[in-house]
Amino acid sequence: MQKPAITSATPIPVRRALRKLGQDIRDARLRRRIPTALLAQRASISRMTLYKVERGDENVSMGTYATIMFSLGMIDRVGSLADPTEDALGRQLDEERLPKRIRLPRKKDAASAAHIAP
Repeated sequence: MQKPAITSATPIPVRRALRKLGQDIRDARLRRRIPTALLAQRASISRMTLYKVERGDENVSMGTYATIMFSLGMIDRVGSLADPTEDALGRQLDEERLPKRIRLPRKKDAASAAHIAP
């Protein structure tokens, strides 16, 4: 009897993006001529975890990816991953919800204010 194949619940575009991120991290490490053992030590992770990150493993935590980016001097890029200024769809949806007209609040006139005061 065959075992059913285990399929990942992670969408294919997410897996592709993680694989690309892992390759980019590996390229950055190689450009800096940092051995895997040294980068793993700087990020306080095992070499096996670094290997998984460089392969784009979806089971490695986002914190580990961010720590490696910090160790490579690239942490500023992590902070801009979901930058709202780069969110074209979000801005478009926000603009659709804007009111057609904006009314200013009514000002109390002196005559109606005089009727209220004794």
